[in-house]
Amino acid sequence: MSFTSGIFWVFLPVVLLLFHGPLRHRLQGQNLLLLIASYTFYGWWDWRFLSLIIVSTATDFLIARHLERPGLSAVQRRLTLFASLFVNLGLLGVFKYAGFFVESWVDAWAGLGVEMHKPSLEIVLPVGISFYTFQTLSYTIDVYRGQLKASRHPLEFAAYVSFFPQLVAGPIERATRLLPQLQRLRPVTPTAVKIGLRLIAYGLFKKVVIADSAAGYANAAFADPSAFTGPVLVIGVIAFALQIYGDFSGYSDIAIGLGRLFGIRLRSNFRFPYFSRNVAEFWRRWHVSLNTWFRDYLYIPLGGSRGGKWKSLRNIAVVFLVSGLWHGANWTFVVWGGIHAALFVPIFLLGRNKSFGDEWDWRHGWRAVVTFFWVCLAWVFFRAEDLSAASTYLSNIKARWGQGLGNWEAYRSFWGAPDERLFAYALVGFLVLEWSLFRYGVRWPWRRGLGWVWPEALLIILTFAFSLRNEATTFIYFAF
Repeated sequence: MSFTSGIFWVFLPVVLLLFHGPLRHRLQGQNLLLLIASYTFYGWWDWRFLSLIIVSTATDFLIARHLERPGLSAVQRRLTLFASLFVNLGLLGVFKYAGFFVESWVDAWAGLGVEMHKPSLEIVLPVGISFYTFQTLSYTIDVYRGQLKASRHPLEFAAYVSFFPQLVAGPIERATRLLPQLQRLRPVTPTAVKIGLRLIAYGLFKKVVIADSAAGYANAAFADPSAFTGPVLVIGVIAFALQIYGDFSGYSDIAIGLGRLFGIRLRSNFRFPYFSRNVAEFWRRWHVSLNTWFRDYLYIPLGGSRGGKWKSLRNIAVVFLVSGLWHGANWTFVVWGGIHAALFVPIFLLGRNKSFGDEWDWRHGWRAVVTFFWVCLAWVFFRAEDLSAASTYLSNIKARWGQGLGNWEAYRSFWGAPDERLFAYALVGFLVLEWSLFRYGVRWPWRRGLGWVWPEALLIILTFAFSLRNEATTFIYFAF
């Protein structure tokens, strides 16, 4: 089930009516409803994959309880934690990376002249497995560190792991933040409902109007880069940058908004990353929940910034490369992470990775443009099917500038849209709104009495109009 599917908008009102109706004063009933709704939501894709969530949930619930048993030695506690790592990372490794590692092994031997049979592994990637395994792992690690008490109620813990708004594409929530909210009744105020509906409307607008429209340009460019000139291919990369931001931040907005309707606050996951002045700031604003996860559970345990510059640089490289591999079982994602690591290192060495300031002037604007350029360069590897395709795309960008836009009409006809003016107007409005929210805060339009400029009704109307015009696409991060 997807937020943009018709069945979801039948499913959601039913759940909300039960939650705020007969169960409004019954905590266990609400948590049971959320668990049933979450399993229904996830099982709509393939009910068989529910077994993986159940295994991960049961494993970490029992292991966390075991970690608090009196009399356990330090060695026994480490072995118990290792069991959680083995199960969760084992599930992730088998379903997401088995084929990648086998193919890489065979290709490595082929490079040495040894031909090996490459088995065909027909393993379907379960939606959201990268997200909920990290969520359960953080819980067990926090209990191991003594930062959190183990849950005594399997129902509330299962609801924490599977909370359907953020189950398949985040934000990745910590148990220290989400579990306490599931341990008490959560009053839903009119203000919370208004904020929730506004976030849902804006998230749908980002996905259907911005991301799905930009996808037409990006897909055409990346499908056959040799058919277009350099300027058109640049437009294709920028289109993908808009697509992935609108798609992923749109999902996060919808998830956070849905959480508000159930009285639950989910963490912010995007903070206007394309206005960043360097790559370090970009990573403080992009997919915040994942980046803080890697900081707390990988970078700091490796030593963080302690132990000298060289060890710090090693830890930075490890985090970026692992982050790249987290996104997909392909060397293109590893290269994508490596590019960001290479861009981050000089900023770290100069000590400019923590302090940014709030001033805005032409230098800020220029730095944001330069940062966006490097981010888009890395997006080529993220989007390309393989390293060869990425290399071809970059080569065509570099070499084919003599004809200007050249075959722009062919590009338009490939996309299939007879008139882009409506999208152009929507895109300009979107950019102006994003800039205003970035500069003056997310509540600025309403504090200034300008709520009528961007009412939720207009967002919904545009979303509906574009849903009839654009080809529906799944959320990009469902593949991760």
